Amino acid sequence: MSIAIQDAVKDLLGIVAQLQATYPKKRFTLDGRLIGDLGETLVGGAYDVEIFEGLENHHDGKSSDGRLVQIKATMQRALTFPGDHVPDDYLGIQIHRDGTFSEIFNGPESITAKAIKNLQIPKTNLHSISITALGRLDALVSEKDRIPKKFNQPSTTEIHHQEQR
Repeated sequence: MSIAIQDAVKDLLGIVAQLQATYPKKRFTLDGRLIGDLGETLVGGAYDVEIFEGLENHHDGKSSDGRLVQIKATMQRALTFPGDHVPDDYLGIQIHRDGTFSEIFNGPESITAKAIKNLQIPKTNLHSISITALGRLDALVSEKDRIPKKFNQPSTTEIHHQEQR
Protein backbone atom coordinates (compact mmCIF):
# COMPACT_ATOMS: atom_id res chain seq x y z
CA MET A 1 0.00 0.00 0.00
CA SER A 2 1.34 3.45 -0.85
CA ILE A 3 0.28 6.94 0.18
CA ALA A 4 1.02 10.38 -1.25
CA ILE A 5 2.86 12.66 1.16
CA GLN A 6 0.12 15.28 0.84
CA ASP A 7 -2.48 12.75 2.01
CA ALA A 8 -0.20 11.49 4.80
CA VAL A 9 0.33 15.01 6.15
CA LYS A 10 -3.43 15.65 6.20
CA ASP A 11 -4.04 12.31 7.95
CA LEU A 12 -1.30 12.97 10.52
CA LEU A 13 -2.66 16.43 11.28
CA GLY A 14 -6.11 14.91 11.74
CA ILE A 15 -4.68 12.48 14.29
CA VAL A 16 -2.85 15.34 16.02
CA ALA A 17 -6.12 17.31 16.25
CA GLN A 18 -7.86 14.31 17.82
CA LEU A 19 -5.03 13.86 20.35
CA GLN A 20 -5.08 17.58 21.21
CA ALA A 21 -8.83 17.47 21.78
CA THR A 22 -8.53 14.39 23.98
CA TYR A 23 -5.42 15.56 25.88
CA PRO A 24 -5.54 19.39 25.86
CA LYS A 25 -2.46 19.78 28.09
CA LYS A 26 -0.20 18.48 25.28
CA ARG A 27 0.53 19.93 21.84
CA PHE A 28 1.43 16.73 19.90
CA THR A 29 3.32 18.74 17.28
CA LEU A 30 4.71 17.06 14.19
CA ASP A 31 8.41 17.81 14.25
CA GLY A 32 11.80 16.27 14.48
CA ARG A 33 12.66 13.13 12.55
CA LEU A 34 9.21 12.65 10.97
CA ILE A 35 9.16 16.13 9.43
CA GLY A 36 12.80 15.76 8.40
CA ASP A 37 12.09 12.51 6.57
CA LEU A 38 9.00 14.04 4.92
CA GLY A 39 11.09 17.03 3.85
CA GLU A 40 13.85 14.88 2.39
CA THR A 41 11.30 12.83 0.47
CA LEU A 42 9.58 15.96 -0.91
CA VAL A 43 12.91 17.53 -1.91
CA GLY A 44 14.07 14.26 -3.51
CA GLY A 45 10.95 14.22 -5.65
CA ALA A 46 11.08 17.86 -6.69
CA TYR A 47 14.80 18.69 -6.98
CA ASP A 48 17.87 17.32 -8.72
CA VAL A 49 19.01 15.59 -5.52
CA GLU A 50 19.57 11.93 -4.81
CA ILE A 51 18.67 11.39 -1.17
CA PHE A 52 21.09 9.24 0.80
CA GLU A 53 19.77 6.04 2.32
CA GLY A 54 19.89 6.13 6.11
CA LEU A 55 21.58 8.85 8.13
CA GLU A 56 24.76 10.53 6.89
CA ASN A 57 26.88 13.04 8.78
CA HIS A 58 26.24 16.65 7.71
CA HIS A 59 24.44 15.97 4.39
CA ASP A 60 21.19 14.36 3.28
CA GLY A 61 21.77 14.03 -0.46
CA LYS A 62 23.84 14.82 -3.51
CA SER A 63 22.94 16.79 -6.62
CA SER A 64 23.80 15.44 -10.07
CA ASP A 65 26.67 17.97 -10.30
CA GLY A 66 28.20 16.54 -7.11
CA ARG A 67 27.18 19.16 -4.55
CA LEU A 68 26.39 17.77 -1.11
CA VAL A 69 23.07 19.06 0.21
CA GLN A 70 21.73 19.40 3.71
CA ILE A 71 17.92 19.43 3.76
CA LYS A 72 15.91 20.94 6.58
CA ALA A 73 12.13 20.99 6.86
CA THR A 74 9.64 22.55 9.25
CA MET A 75 5.93 23.05 9.74
CA GLN A 76 6.68 25.93 12.12
CA ARG A 77 8.16 29.43 11.61
CA ALA A 78 11.89 28.58 11.77
CA LEU A 79 14.42 26.13 10.37
CA THR A 80 17.48 24.73 12.05
CA PHE A 81 21.04 25.36 10.95
CA PRO A 82 24.05 23.36 12.17
CA GLY A 83 26.37 25.03 14.62
CA ASP A 84 29.49 22.95 14.04
CA HIS A 85 29.90 22.75 10.26
CA VAL A 86 29.00 24.39 6.95
CA PRO A 87 27.81 21.85 4.34
CA ASP A 88 28.12 22.63 0.63
CA ASP A 89 24.47 23.53 0.07
CA TYR A 90 21.39 24.04 2.23
CA LEU A 91 17.83 23.49 1.05
CA GLY A 92 15.22 24.54 3.61
CA ILE A 93 11.50 24.03 3.10
CA GLN A 94 8.29 24.71 5.00
CA ILE A 95 5.68 21.96 4.75
CA HIS A 96 2.12 23.27 4.71
CA ARG A 97 -0.97 21.77 6.32
CA ASP A 98 -2.19 20.57 2.90
CA GLY A 99 1.04 18.61 2.32
CA THR A 100 2.53 21.02 -0.21
CA PHE A 101 5.70 22.90 0.61
CA SER A 102 7.47 26.19 0.04
CA GLU A 103 11.15 26.61 -0.65
CA ILE A 104 12.56 28.94 2.01
CA PHE A 105 16.27 28.80 1.18
CA ASN A 106 18.13 27.10 -1.67
CA GLY A 107 21.79 27.82 -2.05
CA PRO A 108 25.31 27.67 -0.70
CA GLU A 109 25.30 27.30 3.03
CA SER A 110 28.00 29.95 3.27
CA ILE A 111 25.20 32.49 2.73
CA THR A 112 23.00 31.05 5.51
CA ALA A 113 26.07 30.98 7.75
CA LYS A 114 25.86 34.80 7.79
CA ALA A 115 22.75 34.51 9.96
CA ILE A 116 24.68 32.79 12.76
CA LYS A 117 28.24 34.09 12.36
CA ASN A 118 28.33 35.86 15.75
CA LEU A 119 26.28 33.34 17.72
CA GLN A 120 27.63 30.76 20.14
CA ILE A 121 27.01 27.13 19.27
CA PRO A 122 23.95 26.00 21.27
CA LYS A 123 23.96 22.83 23.39
CA THR A 124 21.73 21.15 20.79
CA ASN A 125 24.28 22.08 18.10
CA LEU A 126 21.40 23.55 16.05
CA HIS A 127 20.63 27.21 15.59
CA SER A 128 17.05 28.22 14.90
CA ILE A 129 16.68 30.73 12.06
CA SER A 130 13.33 32.33 11.27
CA ILE A 131 11.76 31.71 7.91
CA THR A 132 11.69 35.47 7.37
CA ALA A 133 15.46 35.78 7.94
CA LEU A 134 16.19 32.82 5.66
CA GLY A 135 13.93 34.33 2.99
CA ARG A 136 15.98 37.54 3.05
CA LEU A 137 19.19 35.51 2.68
CA ASP A 138 17.63 33.45 -0.12
CA ALA A 139 17.22 36.66 -2.13
CA LEU A 140 21.05 36.90 -2.20
CA VAL A 141 21.47 33.54 -3.97
CA SER A 142 22.12 33.63 -7.71
CA GLU A 143 20.16 31.22 -9.90
CA LYS A 144 23.32 29.32 -10.89
CA ASP A 145 24.02 28.55 -7.21
CA ARG A 146 20.61 26.94 -6.57
CA ILE A 147 19.88 23.22 -6.64
CA PRO A 148 17.71 22.93 -9.77
CA LYS A 149 14.21 21.53 -9.73
CA LYS A 150 13.47 18.38 -11.72
CA PHE A 151 10.60 19.97 -13.62
CA ASN A 152 10.52 23.29 -15.48
CA GLN A 153 6.81 23.99 -15.21
CA PRO A 154 5.49 25.91 -12.17
CA SER A 155 4.23 23.72 -9.37
CA THR A 156 2.24 24.37 -6.22
CA THR A 157 5.59 24.57 -4.47
CA GLU A 158 6.82 27.38 -6.72
CA ILE A 159 3.54 29.25 -6.36
CA HIS A 160 3.84 29.15 -2.56
CA HIS A 161 7.47 30.30 -2.84
CA GLN A 162 6.51 33.26 -5.05
CA GLU A 163 3.70 34.29 -2.70
CA GLN A 164 6.12 34.53 0.23
CA ARG A 165 8.46 36.98 -1.45
